[in-house]
Amino acid sequence: MFQNARVTLTAWYLLIIMVISLSFSIVLYRGMVKEVERFARMQQVRMERRVFDNGPFDPAFIQTIEIQDVDLVREIKMRILTILFIINGSIFFIAGGFGYVLAGKTLNPIKQMMDEQNRFISDASHEFRTPLTFLKTAMEVHLRNKKAVLKDANLLISESIEEVNRLQALSEELLQLTQYEKPNGHMKQETISLSEVVKQAIKKVEPLAKKKNIIISSRLLDIHIKGNIYALLDLFVVILDNAIKYSPSKSRVDIHSKQKDKYSVISIQDSGIGIKKKDLPHIFDRFYRADTARTKTNEGGYGLGLSIAKKIIDCHQGSIHIESTFAKGTKVVMQFVTV
Repeated sequence: MFQNARVTLTAWYLLIIMVISLSFSIVLYRGMVKEVERFARMQQVRMERRVFDNGPFDPAFIQTIEIQDVDLVREIKMRILTILFIINGSIFFIAGGFGYVLAGKTLNPIKQMMDEQNRFISDASHEFRTPLTFLKTAMEVHLRNKKAVLKDANLLISESIEEVNRLQALSEELLQLTQYEKPNGHMKQETISLSEVVKQAIKKVEPLAKKKNIIISSRLLDIHIKGNIYALLDLFVVILDNAIKYSPSKSRVDIHSKQKDKYSVISIQDSGIGIKKKDLPHIFDRFYRADTARTKTNEGGYGLGLSIAKKIIDCHQGSIHIESTFAKGTKVVMQFVTV
């Protein structure tokens, strides 16, 4: 599809360039021909005057001069046409080559976006298909079981509810991701206290931390930035949720903030299982789940959390950086412009 589009775009580039080139060539040809004809007439007048001044003349001689002038003008016209043809031919091939390259560069971002969209649809379809297949299979097995009892039915319902909850969580994450992929104009921003947003995020993840006896320690400065409070709350919940999920029981998560020139820096560090070096370049990719040790935990998500976090950071013209040592822990550093 993109190859056809590239050829079509190249053809349009070439058509525009050749129309301009040929139009310029026609104007140039007409102008040069007029000058040549004017010069030929002037030369003929000079020669006739010279002949008249020298006394009696042969009319056949004048006719011979006129014929020579016509032949010379015709030859010059042909030379001009030949030169213009060579120039336009060269422009055609050179512009065709450059146009093809330029069309490729023009369409490449669109191709990447389409490839990413197709990959996203494929991954999302796979993530939806897995729990739906489980539900369908479990129900079919239950229906074929003639000796099924109430206990089996309750177990099936319980497992089905778990899968439905996973589907609901996935759909909510997809909606979040779609929301934050909109342009900045769709997100209302105002001056807010970054420390207050972090404190609200801590309250949201406290129940999960208590289940694993994880201590959340925070040392926060009173820093203000311009942003959307709900988006930033989602951001810190995602980062803290990951830190707690992938940390062992009875560990701790440390949150620090500092002022660095005109930037506010928030760092969240855990002592969890960490991320392998080979996985770090891909952790912000949608549906990417780093290590098998992380995906095999019961808390394993769908690989959308950090993608959402990155989009929120981008919407706030900030930056996010992750440092991690496998089996030792992960540190997430986020930077925002201070008001």
